[in-house]
Amino acid sequence: MSGASPPSATSLGAVSPWRRFWQRYREDWVAVVALVVVIILAILALTAPWIAPQNPYDLSGLSLRDARRPPGFVGSGGYVHLLGTDAQGRDLLSAILYGLRVSIQIGLAAGTVALVLGTVLGILAAYARGVVETIIMRLVDLQLSFPPILLALVLVALLGQGKAQLIIALVTAQYAYFARTAYGAASAERSKDYIEAAAATPLSARRIIFRHLLPNAMPALIVVATVQIAYAIALEATLSFLGLGLPVTEPSLGMLISNGVKYMMSGRTWISVYPGIALILLIVSINLVGDHVRDILNPRLDR
Repeated sequence: MSGASPPSATSLGAVSPWRRFWQRYREDWVAVVALVVVIILAILALTAPWIAPQNPYDLSGLSLRDARRPPGFVGSGGYVHLLGTDAQGRDLLSAILYGLRVSIQIGLAAGTVALVLGTVLGILAAYARGVVETIIMRLVDLQLSFPPILLALVLVALLGQGKAQLIIALVTAQYAYFARTAYGAASAERSKDYIEAAAATPLSARRIIFRHLLPNAMPALIVVATVQIAYAIALEATLSFLGLGLPVTEPSLGMLISNGVKYMMSGRTWISVYPGIALILLIVSINLVGDHVRDILNPRLDR
């Protein structure tokens, strides 16, 4: 008689946190579709220099004879402009791919720096308490009282155009959200008895912060990071639409939309519509992913 097979790791409940997270995540097909869209757009942006028919940043390769041509037009370069061209003669498909690349780069860079800066300040305030807590959190509250778009507009106007200047403006406009989130999560954990006991022992502050406070604050920070990356992309597009983002030689999605607005009434809607669709797809997909991640990481919001 054959022996009984040993129980699997899954039946014992020894499922890795990532696998358990994915099992819950894929229960919502809308979130799965949104994740697939984000991945596809990210791959298209990453491979833009190799798959785009034209380099939209190379001004010497543009021809005004190809300007404002409808989708399907065969340009002087000999290839079909599937989405048409803009007012400068850029292939719109190529410009959108490069614009996605810029938007994702700036969104990830600004979101990552704001996450690190805000987390450090929030957890430091929660752990140190006293004067340090008061100074940090009053500065955070003061910044949160200003609309992010207004603060970003002022900083970009002062710093000038460029990727570095834009990232600095976005980080300054967003880090307070991470600081407030990290402070709230860390403060709730800091008041618990085991943290008080650890602080009374010879355990270093670094060990308490990285082993106890930070891990308990990470779920909330991950959700905020997802939302803020999408918001950073939207904010960058808004600044570029207003002419305060990147230089005209590096068109982003916001600038492409802005360049086509003046031609909407003449029937050349593709110049603004296609970049707008790409921007909406990216932002909505990231927000849907972040919304579902929030539901998974916060049991009180579980549906």
